[in-house]
Amino acid sequence: MTTRFSKRALGLTILIVGLGLTAVLWTVFRDGGPSGYTIAQSAEERQLEPQVEAAELDTLVAGNTRFALDLYQALRHEGANLFFSPYSISLALAMTYAGALGDTEAQMAQALHFTLEQEFLHQAFDALDLELSALSDAPTDGGRFQLDIANALWGQSGWSFLPEFLDILAENYGSVIQLLDFARDPEDARLTINDWVCRQTGERVADLLPPGAIDSLTELLLTNAIYFSATWEFCFNPDFTIDEGCFARLDGTEVEVPIMRQMAPLRYAEGSTYQAVEIPYLGGEFSMVALLPQLSMFESFASALNANQLAQIMSRMFTPISVYLAMPKFSYESGFHLKDPLTSLGMPDAFSEAADFSGMDGSRELFLDEVFHKAFISVDEDGTEAAAGTAAGIYRMETPEVFLNHPFIFLIVHNETRTVLFIGQVTDPSAG
Repeated sequence: MTTRFSKRALGLTILIVGLGLTAVLWTVFRDGGPSGYTIAQSAEERQLEPQVEAAELDTLVAGNTRFALDLYQALRHEGANLFFSPYSISLALAMTYAGALGDTEAQMAQALHFTLEQEFLHQAFDALDLELSALSDAPTDGGRFQLDIANALWGQSGWSFLPEFLDILAENYGSVIQLLDFARDPEDARLTINDWVCRQTGERVADLLPPGAIDSLTELLLTNAIYFSATWEFCFNPDFTIDEGCFARLDGTEVEVPIMRQMAPLRYAEGSTYQAVEIPYLGGEFSMVALLPQLSMFESFASALNANQLAQIMSRMFTPISVYLAMPKFSYESGFHLKDPLTSLGMPDAFSEAADFSGMDGSRELFLDEVFHKAFISVDEDGTEAAAGTAAGIYRMETPEVFLNHPFIFLIVHNETRTVLFIGQVTDPSAG
């Protein structure tokens, strides 16, 4: 057998005005063409009422949060803005994990903090996905709230996939493998996938895959899309926005940016080196949590932030109190190649000839080529297109004032399950 690796990485996660897209490229080690029969769709239907214990859902969310903070540490760079969707990445890789066996399965479980057995893990993802997706139907009292999650897999026509793998995709993720001829007409395949992406993202992303992104080695492309758009529970009055407010960068310089201001009842916590505030979105289902370390302590605070510390911070956020909040308007984009970070987190086999994804097709010919992630966020007086805190023994003698006028970390969080949809850090709100 001749081993061949793709010369280009394919796949992308994009969040535009709250949009997250994850795509994972698969290639094969073989030299010849695919053989045998192809099953593109399971006869099973989506399990709309999965039997999942509350403890299992808690275990999934806790593992996803640990992965989110591990990946934050792997991706963060001192002095740089950052934004990504750990939930989108976990969901996309969970579908690939469904076909992993042996050491590949064990390594992915370690890196992604998947501690539930395969069967229960996918059922838990199903339950969580259904709970989050159902929120888009909630009334918004004149404001806006939208959360859309969609999955799609694209396979080479003629390549065989195991019925058991297709069953997992159908029952737990509502997904099928759509067959395209990457080998004979990669451009048509690219346009087809881009059209799906465009429709799933409300026409926000017209060209996810650039010309030449797909070639004859492409065998399976996995895509996940998350779209989030919400109004603040307490909107900022534009009349109170300072157009030329000062924001201190990590290097000691300052930049003038629009600073929004308001007084509102918010959950708040503080410690010796930071403040934390939860800013709810309309309806109370989701929040942005801003963590504001002292400027001189940002690097040490950020480098130590993990799931345990985040949980401790959030546990100290009490009943809402009146808080004076000032924060910058910001809009920026981040992009990453995730192969190296995921490898460093403990799953190298998935990206090498040692990969075992035989649970997909019964062969040892598939491996992950690359996973890309790209994200964009926009925050203004109206809302976002996240909860955190840290403190021990808070004594409030007066109204807390939170000035997000130097680098801070933020998360977008589903309040009931504590699922972290997005994580970011703002070190320069003027850098779009």
